[in-house]
Amino acid sequence: MPTPSMEDHIEQIYLLIENKGYARVSDIAEALSVLPSSVTKMVQKLDKDGYLVYEKYRGLTLTSKGEKLGKRLVKRHELLEQFLRLIGVDEGRIYEDVEGIEHHLSWDSIDRIADLVQLLEEDAEFVKKLEAMKAAQ
Repeated sequence: MPTPSMEDHIEQIYLLIENKGYARVSDIAEALSVLPSSVTKMVQKLDKDGYLVYEKYRGLTLTSKGEKLGKRLVKRHELLEQFLRLIGVDEGRIYEDVEGIEHHLSWDSIDRIADLVQLLEEDAEFVKKLEAMKAAQ
């Protein structure tokens, strides 16, 4: 089971590859606001654990295991952002809140939140009530 730090690295690597076609240690370090040496150590661990293939000075690629997890982590992040947005959390707080909670929820909890988001999106009247409650505060 990957640690929260491992998840953050895999998620960022997945996003970089999706957006740029590649992920370099320097790009990962910048995105996560950590030192490149820390990223190198983590990338070596992720390589050892089968999430990616890392060749010094040549870059890295996600394995199918890493790609599957990366995609799942990105979807989890997006789902939590969507959920917080639906319940009226201020936009400026959403990213920070998601970063604070995403590693502390089980995948079962994430699945239940996904079910709730789907219900909320289908019930526009309920969402309007939530918005009205927020405006009244």
